[in-house]
Amino acid sequence: MNPYQQGQSGYPQPQYLHNIGFANNAPQSFGNPMPMPGFPTTGYPQPQTGYPSAYPQASPGYPQPTSGYPRQSFPTNQGYPGAQSYPTAQTGSGYPPSQSYPQPSQGYPQPGQGYPQPNHGQQQQSQYQGYPPSQPHAQTQAYNVSSGPEPSTPKSKPTVVPANPFDPREDAAVLRKAMKGFGTNEKAIIQVLTRRSNEQRLRIAFEFKTLYGKDLVSDLKSETSGKFEDLLVALMTPLPQFYAKELHDAIAGIGTDEDVLIEVMCTMSNHEIQVIKQAYTAMYGTFLEDDLRGDTSGNFKRLMTSLCVGNRSEDFHVDQEKAREDARSLLQAGELRLGTDESVFNAILCSRSFQQLAAVFQEYQYLTGHDIDDAIKAEFSGDIEKALRAIVKVVRNKPLFFAEHLHKSMKGLGTNDRQLIRIMVTRSEVDLGDIADMFQSKYGESLQSWIEGDCSGHYKKCLLSLLGISS
Repeated sequence: MNPYQQGQSGYPQPQYLHNIGFANNAPQSFGNPMPMPGFPTTGYPQPQTGYPSAYPQASPGYPQPTSGYPRQSFPTNQGYPGAQSYPTAQTGSGYPPSQSYPQPSQGYPQPGQGYPQPNHGQQQQSQYQGYPPSQPHAQTQAYNVSSGPEPSTPKSKPTVVPANPFDPREDAAVLRKAMKGFGTNEKAIIQVLTRRSNEQRLRIAFEFKTLYGKDLVSDLKSETSGKFEDLLVALMTPLPQFYAKELHDAIAGIGTDEDVLIEVMCTMSNHEIQVIKQAYTAMYGTFLEDDLRGDTSGNFKRLMTSLCVGNRSEDFHVDQEKAREDARSLLQAGELRLGTDESVFNAILCSRSFQQLAAVFQEYQYLTGHDIDDAIKAEFSGDIEKALRAIVKVVRNKPLFFAEHLHKSMKGLGTNDRQLIRIMVTRSEVDLGDIADMFQSKYGESLQSWIEGDCSGHYKKCLLSLLGISS
């Protein structure tokens, strides 16, 4: 049977790989347009003169970082380009054509308890018990689904969800008691910090300073040490700042940790990338894109630049004919020519939606009889190969991608604790339960057993608590 007839009337429907990773939403800490009454609305600082005005503003509700966080500063020189606006998204790109660029509080689905998929048009409710619901406001649909119904996507399985009910002052008192006087009650610290969302932890730190005149992160650093201290500081860092610091450290100094760049840049949504870029500029006074371009080269530099723009289509609709066309373009740019036209791979893999890419990869399989991953391995090498293959893995199964990275962090002699901490902290509110399931499925052993065998002490107990396992 002609593979291009598949899916047409009278022919079998194609079975696409189940993309369980795309359903994952950004944690609440990446933007909450509904601040709680009585809490500060400081948020991230407004961009200074000379910075692009089109960067989305992080939502209010974050206390300003103090000691233990990277200090935020803005450069005083005027050497940066003047305010620019992003090009208006084209019809079908996934953004409303009336806006030049979406703001974090508009159109993005807000994850709630368990991070279910939202119903557009319904009033969003505050997830914190005891606070009034947000006022009704105009809903802006972020995805262009006019050409077809939104496909059903399974819910992800976070292991850390916002506490409900939530009393930040009571939690602050528990932490104060755990660190007051001689000795430290590490168990109490773990129970509080691993059972609250990132945003709730920041609110606890704000109340801690209000009640006791002390910085919670500084107290935690003085009362703990080693990898346990590193894990607690990561838990207490706003997620955008945490990602920004990981990217900065990956490209600062001699050498570059390309694995970190790939892990972050190839897995983030448009909204997450924009918020991370803003946090990066606020913390280090430079643009993330400029630093990435200055520390990478060749095709890998171009791929990182494209991903840093954060302009991937987020249209849920799959255009089957366009998928076939893209599959042919990839074939002609790679296997059917002498050498490789890397720009075609870059353009398709960085601009198509994840659903559309899944269809493209399936059409490539129909067309050639082998997987797109095999073609990338044959046509590319080095960092660009790893990055393109990472995009393919994230499109098909994002939790499996992170499960493989967790396995790599603990495999062999020694442990890559920084990678282990990064994944456990950042994915705990998104899909760590799915990641643990994929780990078990692929390696035949539980993620819990690997953590228990590779870590020790309170560091191990804290990681297991993030995984939803009480010690």
